Amino acid sequence: MDPVSQAALGASLSQSFANDRSKQLSALIIGGLAGMAPDLDMVIQSEHDPLLFLEFHRQFTHSLIFIPFGALFCSLIFYPFARKKLTFPQIYLFSFLAYATHGMLDACTSYGTQLFWPFSDVRIAWSVVSIIDPLFSLPVIILVLLAAVKRDARYAKIGFIYAVVFLSLGLVQKNRAEEALYSLAQNRGHQVERIHIKPSFANRHVWKLIYEYDGRYYVDAVRLVFDTKYIPGTSIRKLNVQRDFPWLSETSQQRKDIERFRWFSADYLAVSPHDENFIMDVRYSFVPNRIKPMWGIALDKALNEKNSSVHVDYVINSRPDKITMKRFFEIIF
Repeated sequence: MDPVSQAALGASLSQSFANDRSKQLSALIIGGLAGMAPDLDMVIQSEHDPLLFLEFHRQFTHSLIFIPFGALFCSLIFYPFARKKLTFPQIYLFSFLAYATHGMLDACTSYGTQLFWPFSDVRIAWSVVSIIDPLFSLPVIILVLLAAVKRDARYAKIGFIYAVVFLSLGLVQKNRAEEALYSLAQNRGHQVERIHIKPSFANRHVWKLIYEYDGRYYVDAVRLVFDTKYIPGTSIRKLNVQRDFPWLSETSQQRKDIERFRWFSADYLAVSPHDENFIMDVRYSFVPNRIKPMWGIALDKALNEKNSSVHVDYVINSRPDKITMKRFFEIIF
């Protein structure tokens, strides 16, 4: 999730264990920083290999087995600044609790987190909350700040419990969305082969529905408040490298990069309808019932012919225009 939410959740758990009223502010600061620390993996990038950061983001720093080591790293950084108020075991406890929340919270989104690295590279994605959700973040932020100002751990405990309950209730909405998807596919006479369900941006009552059938991805949305209201979308042909890029050899780097991107995107890949050399991640679009890529990889036939070791380009198109924003708000509200 976004760094602010990660900091707030991390702080809420650290402050919950700061029974000494005078330690609340310290627990807030340490918990907030340690709660964000795993995302330092974003510094692992390469100018020559644009996909390198996709492989390392939400990898070892987010795994369950790395939590004690990540907490130790944070503690060693914090100790020179906090040693006058806290002992090293206290600093480590606050760091450990906050650091432990990060990977679990990220796994609640749809992006994918390698919780079981190095034993498995499976990207865990429970898809019960958007990467940004004000209804999740704001109450937790307010409660951890109240805990620090009033020096009362009870506010932090309430904030952490609220976060857990909020995320748990997301399973209810997800189940409703899944039922809606199967019902929609049945009405169309489609036999569902694979599904991907996720809440749309910054809310949890409009869900993006994706299912695969007969070589195509069908993308729709559903609004789940008291009743179920479908928002019909569109479909796109699934990526077939041999068919879509016959000029691409099996041994070329761009061909290998497609497989790396396939792993990242859980194989929800298609060629963009607007660019025959652009492979998109079908899972993500700002408007939930549309197929408009937020990111993808661009292939270059000419460069591939000159140098088969050249990498693909990674392209991000996450900034929506005014028309897209209007469509999004119409669907949400």
